[in-house]
Amino acid sequence: MTNKICLFTIPLIAALGIGCATNQVQDANTNTNQTQAQATTSPGPDNSEISTTVDAQGNRTETRTFRDNSRISKVTVTTRNGVRTVTATSRSGAEKVVDTTEDVLHATGDKIADAAGFVGDKGEDIAGESKDAAKEVGDKAEDVKDKTVSTTKKVGEKTVDASKTVGEKTVEGTKKGAKKVGSAVKKVIP
Repeated sequence: MTNKICLFTIPLIAALGIGCATNQVQDANTNTNQTQAQATTSPGPDNSEISTTVDAQGNRTETRTFRDNSRISKVTVTTRNGVRTVTATSRSGAEKVVDTTEDVLHATGDKIADAAGFVGDKGEDIAGESKDAAKEVGDKAEDVKDKTVSTTKKVGEKTVDASKTVGEKTVEGTKKGAKKVGSAVKKVIP
C-alpha cells in the first residue's frame, strides 16, 4: 500500500512543481514587460507634461499634454521600427497627423497647432472682430460729431454776421427814413 501511495504521490508532486515553475516564469516575463512599458513623466515647456513609454517590441511613444492651450490638447510622437509619426489632438478631440521637422516635444503649442492646421476658438475671433468693429464705429461717430460741431459753429457765426448786417441795415434805413420824414414835416409845416 505504501508503494502505491508513493507511486501516486511522486507524479503529483512533480506536476505541482512544474506548475509552480511555469507560474514563476510567467511572472518574471510579466515583470519584464511591465518594466519595459512603464511610463516616465517630466514637465515640459509651455505649461505641458511629457510622458514616455517603451513597449516590449521597442516601440517608443512620447505624449506631450498641454494644460492650458486653447487650440491643442496633446501631441503624440510614436517611433516604430525607426519610423516617426507625429499626431496632434485639438481641444475638440480632432486628431491630425502632422508632417513637421520641428521638435514638437519642445515647440510652443501654438506652433504645433499651426502645423496641424487647428484654428483658434471661433468665439474669440468673433469677439475680437466685434470689438475692433465697435472701435471703428466709435471713431467714425467721434469724427461725425466733430464735423457737426464745427459746421454748427460756422452756421452760428454766419447767422450772427447776417443778423448784424441786417440789423445795421435796418438802423441805417430807419435813420434815412427818419431824416426824410423830418424834412417832409419841415416842408409841410412852414
